Amino acid sequence: MTRLSGHILTPQGFVAGSIEFTEDGRVAGVEGSPVAAQAVRDSTQPLVLPGFIDLHVHGGGGRDIMEGGDAAARVAELHASHGTTALLATTMTAPMADLETAFAGLQSACAGRARSAARVLGIHLEGPYINAGKLGAQPNFARPVEFAELQRLNEMAPIRLITLAPEIPGNMEAIESLIASGYRVQLGHTLGSYEDGVNAMSRGAGGFTHLFNAMTGLHHREPGMVGAALAHAQYSEIIPDLLHAHPGAIRVALRAIPCLYCVTDSTAASGMPDGEYRLGRHKVTKCLGGVRLADGTLAGSTLTMDQALRNLVDVLGLDLPDASRRVSTHAADYIGATDRGRLGPGAWADAVVLDRDLKLMDVYVEGVSIELA
Repeated sequence: MTRLSGHILTPQGFVAGSIEFTEDGRVAGVEGSPVAAQAVRDSTQPLVLPGFIDLHVHGGGGRDIMEGGDAAARVAELHASHGTTALLATTMTAPMADLETAFAGLQSACAGRARSAARVLGIHLEGPYINAGKLGAQPNFARPVEFAELQRLNEMAPIRLITLAPEIPGNMEAIESLIASGYRVQLGHTLGSYEDGVNAMSRGAGGFTHLFNAMTGLHHREPGMVGAALAHAQYSEIIPDLLHAHPGAIRVALRAIPCLYCVTDSTAASGMPDGEYRLGRHKVTKCLGGVRLADGTLAGSTLTMDQALRNLVDVLGLDLPDASRRVSTHAADYIGATDRGRLGPGAWADAVVLDRDLKLMDVYVEGVSIELA
């Protein structure tokens, strides 16, 4: 059995003590004395937090999920080296043939895990069921929900989450059937109104894709999709790279949405030097800390979840327990993975070990250290 010592974040708060992992990769138990959250960074003891969970990952380490083949496995390795212990591989809006290529490669990534990789929990289908008028960096292959297409893809590899635009004819009516089929549905890449958002949530849509980005904004007489999220959502993604949303906008969302959680929306450029990379059928350029299309449109990010945690704490001022929930627990709960995103008996032993500056010292995926270089 593996035992770690330090300041350990449990569901009840920090304790100064130790945590033990079983041989089969679960948390056996935590022992120690309670310690105040505001004191843990004043100590030389390492911090042990739940591993990060990222529900929106397009790529990393020079590889793009849409490539198929072993791309997803390599992407999972890159993100594990930054503390992500579980993720959803995220596809682009694309023709069916391109999606089948990606899903063929995702079969093995979802079925097993390399020692140095994050667990791929399934697929986030970000499109193609979006609005062609709000593509963002998505290629223009948008179309209404097609159940036969979904069934074919889901038979290849498990779809956990679907982004759609509810105002597209047929999409609103499809939401309840999608949820009954076991998919989580969220709203994004949409020109829908506030009323569309509220209607979609009444039918079971549970969240919003990269809040503020690629959706109708908030106006005091036309609240838009952003207004629907801020007024009614329990869950939503947000990209805390400080490029996709101003810190002030993130603070608004933190006050309005109880279980706001962080995603990277990372691309092949994550963990790589400046240069040109692929994002689905697009060429994108990494420069000045971001990733953009030739016309300047933001095209995903280079964010990693360890930096997301530091941004939440050091820029936005969240305390560590709150920040930790927003990079792990809330995302796990949103997709029903309640045995991840927390360090308690019986949960998967996914953990990050950090120093007082919140820099990674070690990462454990299902009880095994991935041995950071």
